[in-house]
Amino acid sequence: MDSYRNSDPRPPIMQGSPPKLVPPKLDWDRGPWNRWAFQNIREVLPTVEVWRGNGHRRRFERVEVDLDDLPVVDSTGSATTLAGLLDETYTDGFLVLKDGKIAYERYFNGMDERSLHLSQSMAKSVTGSVFGILAGRGLIDPAKPVTSYLPELGETAWAGASVQQVLDMTTGVRFSEEYTNPYSEIGQVDVASGWKPVPPCSDPAFQWPAHMFELILRLKDRVRPHGEAFEYRSIETDVLAFIMERVTGKRLAQLVSEELWQKLGADESACFSVDGAGYALAEGGFNATLRDYGRFGQLILDNGGGVVPADWIEATRNGRHGPGFNPSLPEGSYRNQFWIEDPRSRALMCRGVFGQLIHIGWDNRMVVVKLSTYPDFANIAYSVATLKAVHAIAAALG
Repeated sequence: MDSYRNSDPRPPIMQGSPPKLVPPKLDWDRGPWNRWAFQNIREVLPTVEVWRGNGHRRRFERVEVDLDDLPVVDSTGSATTLAGLLDETYTDGFLVLKDGKIAYERYFNGMDERSLHLSQSMAKSVTGSVFGILAGRGLIDPAKPVTSYLPELGETAWAGASVQQVLDMTTGVRFSEEYTNPYSEIGQVDVASGWKPVPPCSDPAFQWPAHMFELILRLKDRVRPHGEAFEYRSIETDVLAFIMERVTGKRLAQLVSEELWQKLGADESACFSVDGAGYALAEGGFNATLRDYGRFGQLILDNGGGVVPADWIEATRNGRHGPGFNPSLPEGSYRNQFWIEDPRSRALMCRGVFGQLIHIGWDNRMVVVKLSTYPDFANIAYSVATLKAVHAIAAALG
């Protein structure tokens, strides 16, 4: 069954009792099933709460601007409107904060203000921000070797790597992000994290990892000297999370709750998916509401708001840039688990497969959140058109 855009008829996935269209366990994250599953992860996977606490909710003022008809370009470079682009790119929720106020907010595909939506790799930036808090407190020194905190990794490819190299994804650890190959390391993450069962036709002699730390301990091959080059590898974020858990004696979901979620004034508790050992998947298992992702982006835009150290955010905005850094970010960079758009704006971006984005721009004091369910893991044309739309919105709002 093909995926559907918001302007198309909506198939009755998980409707009725019992429902007739149930996402298959091997393909729940692919279209069209992800259009339901990304908003209902607690019905798909085991999860752990990231409690919002009993404190304040940060209320947004609203200074709304109707941007539906804003001229932008679509994925082919042809003229369209913002509303048209949001439909083309399988959008579930879209939020624009200007000077900390809601300028534009739209929900699609059954999503509403209380719906939790899977972040995919935007979770890395959430994890990295809490890491920055702990580093600012002196609990972790990024200059130290990884093995200072996780001595077990001395028998892995991380031996000799610094924590900062893990933060910036510049270690030399061999890890393939080939999403469509079940035997690639990211394919093994699907099984180790509990996201997917062992593929039914896989080699019976292949030993699938039972949980994420077991997978980490298996990674013994190095493809280059540590620090030589950036290569995007999701497993680096999980190494950071295990360091955080080891030095604090707390699980990741508790750390994110206490250090971040209770302090940014979230509307709703968030959640992480967990593996068979109860580990919250730092690299991509975080779920939150559209506005709460906006609150997180605004906290970063406010230079940490007294929660994340301002010098950590300033350091995060400085990285080694292109050329040819990434197909959709040719002048980009990566630092401390955030993407940097270019060396001029130094705008930070949280990005995840299937079209997840938080864009944080200091030049225009603007945060844009886009939650999506592309049919495929990545679509460079959609990502480029979305970034151009962000710039068009910034120009329109001044």
